[in-house]
Amino acid sequence: MALWSVVGIATASEFSGRVQSSVSGEPIAGAIVTLGSTVTRTNQKGQFEIHGDGASIGARAYGFSRTFANVDGPAAKSLKLQLIPVTPRALYLSFWGIGTSSIREPVLKLASATPVNAVVIDIKGDRGYVCFRSGVALATETGAQKIVTVADMSALVDRLHKEGIYTIGRIVTFKDNVLGTARPDLALHRNGVLFKDREGLTWVDPFLADVRKYNIELAVSAAKAGFDEIQFDYVRFPDAKGVEFSQPSTEESRPRAITDFLKQARDTLVRYNVFLAADVFGYICWNAGDTGIGQDITRLPSVLDYISPMLYPSGFLNGIPRYRDAVAHPYEIVRFSLDRARERAGIDAVRFRPWLQAFADYAFDKRQFGRKEIQAQIQAADSFGADGWILWNPRNMYSADSLRNPTLVESSRAVY
Repeated sequence: MALWSVVGIATASEFSGRVQSSVSGEPIAGAIVTLGSTVTRTNQKGQFEIHGDGASIGARAYGFSRTFANVDGPAAKSLKLQLIPVTPRALYLSFWGIGTSSIREPVLKLASATPVNAVVIDIKGDRGYVCFRSGVALATETGAQKIVTVADMSALVDRLHKEGIYTIGRIVTFKDNVLGTARPDLALHRNGVLFKDREGLTWVDPFLADVRKYNIELAVSAAKAGFDEIQFDYVRFPDAKGVEFSQPSTEESRPRAITDFLKQARDTLVRYNVFLAADVFGYICWNAGDTGIGQDITRLPSVLDYISPMLYPSGFLNGIPRYRDAVAHPYEIVRFSLDRARERAGIDAVRFRPWLQAFADYAFDKRQFGRKEIQAQIQAADSFGADGWILWNPRNMYSADSLRNPTLVESSRAVY
């Protein structure tokens, strides 16, 4: 049974209890507790009180798994919710990869032989196709589901949970060639025609309510399928000149549009007790303002559980202070970018989970990123104290040798 299905309907009642670590028994301060559409946080003693409608109370906390407790009776006063410490170490599976056994199974097998304990799965991929029957009307109308690569997403997620694998559903948001082509009224334009990026793909307008609603509906569908975390990617404006939007695009309106969308998504997803994350451009860790794309790292902590900066050294074309040749310094790129992000965002290290490079360089000297480069990035994320890391390889090809490290603590796994 998918985890979401315990959420039901009951009369409004008041409940109280305590959230604690399943390992140490210590209380978890600041844990997020939900009952229907109501949300609260635990105090320093891990205690909470909540009043609302629902048959299930959910709890989650940064650096831990999530859990649900059925509530029987109108005035339960001694609920004890235990969360398992989990540090996701994830590999990416694309729209095609998740549905192709010859690609998917070798990736999943790595979870039994390396510290890997999580996967990121494309719910809506880079071209706008949705990998399963989501039940979202617009996905059917636009042809986004004409190619289904996962026949039963709930069953797949259940399988992954039984194997102790933390599941992250990736939704490519405002870069959407399917939606933009099928619905030009929702798409971005330039010089009166559909805007196309460097890949020849269309984007949709982040200001428009129908665009936001569509992506949030897909997120709800993924949450219902049992995903532990929803991750929005391309949750930004395109980095191009002369693009026409439904509203003026300014340094104030862009980040407001992004944070408004994420807040709407967060509020809608409350009842599913699912973590919310977003992928962000690496340079926003360093740059003031929104870098012209609507991503301002100082505004994101209030609307996200986790921030996932894409810290691929190949993406740092101008390097960082003291390290201009980025691919020659993968540890420094990751560690110092995370340090800078934490300083500017004002949040704990556990709120970050970076994307790391597991593909050949394309911008500097075309070097391969093998064990040495991958381990340097992993060590940087671990030494920073991030809540794990995610490796990106567009072909979904990962080496066990690059992932094994005798200094790594044994992989933590959630129990479902």
